[in-house]
Order: sequence, then C-alpha cells, then structure tokens
Amino acid sequence: MIKTREEKEQRHALRLSGALSNAVVIVTGASSGIGAATAKEFARHGAQVILAARRPEELGAQVSAITGEGNRALAIPTDITDEVQVTRLVEQTIEQFGRVDVLVNNAGIGQQKPFYKQSTAYINRILDTNLRGAMLATHAVLPGMLERRHGAIISVASVAGHIAIDPLYSGTKFGLRGFSRSLHGQLARRGIGVSLVSPGFIDTNMNKRSRVPLPGPELIARTIVDLAVRPRREVIVPRYYRLLVAIANAFPWLVDLAMPR
Repeated sequence: MIKTREEKEQRHALRLSGALSNAVVIVTGASSGIGAATAKEFARHGAQVILAARRPEELGAQVSAITGEGNRALAIPTDITDEVQVTRLVEQTIEQFGRVDVLVNNAGIGQQKPFYKQSTAYINRILDTNLRGAMLATHAVLPGMLERRHGAIISVASVAGHIAIDPLYSGTKFGLRGFSRSLHGQLARRGIGVSLVSPGFIDTNMNKRSRVPLPGPELIARTIVDLAVRPRREVIVPRYYRLLVAIANAFPWLVDLAMPR
C-alpha cells in the first residue's frame, strides 16, 4: 500500500518521539534563532531540554514558551567562551537529570566587515564562540557518554564552511567541520553519534538585512532533531545548497569572482 506524505511524516514524528522521550538535551545559543527553534523541537518530542546562552531574559522567555505548551525545559545562562561556565553547565545538568544524551553546539556569531578592519578582541571572540566553545562543551559531555556508550553530538556549522566567504566566519566554520568530522571517526565505534549540520542563509538575526525570503530556523531544528536519532557525518540544508557547494569545490575561481571587492 502506498503511504501518503502526511502518513510518512506522522510515522517519522512518532519514531522521533519514541526515541527522544525523556532524553536530556543541551542546546547552546538557545536564546533565539536556530537554537531556540531546536530547543522547542526537542521538547515537542518529549525531551528534557536545557537551554544555554548568555542572555538570561531571552532564555527565560524561551523556557516559558516551551513549558507553556506542557513540555519540559530549563534555562542555565552560560557564556560558551568561558571554560568554567561550560563545565558548570554540564555539571548542573548531570546533577539535575543524571546524564546528557544529546549536545547541540549551536552558539555562534558572525559579522560582515573586512578582516583588516576587525579588532583583535573580535578575532578572539569569534574563535572562542564558534570553535573553542563547541570543543569545550563536547569535551565536557564526552566522559559520561563514553561511559554509557550512548549519546549524540551535533554541531551547527555553515555552508560558509564549504564556500569561503569571510576570513573569520568561514575560518571558524571550516574548523568546526574539521573538528566534527574527525571526531566522528574517533567515536564511530563507541556508541556516540557525531553529526554536523551546515545551513545556508536562514531567517535569523544574523541575516535580518536579507532582501529575499529565507527559510525559517525550524527547518534546521527539524534536521538537528533527526540527526540525534539518525546520526550522519554532515547534512547541508536547504538541499539546494548542495549544488552550490559542489560548484564552488569544482570551480573555486567562480567564488573569487563573486566575492565583493
């Protein structure tokens, strides 16, 4: 019997809810955009979600939205660039819930400005936020996951980690891709899924000046939740960016021509 698309989606949602019910999930950068949407999507499937970000008021608003729908969420304000705060985030989660099943490394920043005009303070900040913070959070959750031989680590990179459009932003996202993909190889036989999602332009605060309609962060959130159950090395979304990445890899001089001078 041929199943309709709606029936397939319903079965997929049921499978996710079964796999994620009571899972303990940490989402960094969860006060807005992709992080907030991801926290809501995990909670919708029955997970216990810990939202981490630097802005307590925004975090509180996201938690209220989730719990207002009858789902479970907790805010732990955290600066992902601070090793002490990252350690505290994981320790508090384990103290309250006993474990961490899924880590979503979503926290990230970006700024469109020529590299030579960037301050050294910003260089350090973007490296700490986009790359070092993900490494610290991953390092903090791994001991428990390795002990249980169970867990999922999902990092949010970017198509800019394939197509070099900005020295700093692309540099950190290329680095995050390298970190995630090599970690996948190390942990593949240890029961821990390591996945990377590389979004194109998405309707978030970072792209608020876009003059064209963009997909919403919910698309990325659904992809991330699926990766928690079906780990893969990397997924590029929306799908049409795969062609752009293939063209850029085959003809890098086209990217050079397209770059603003």
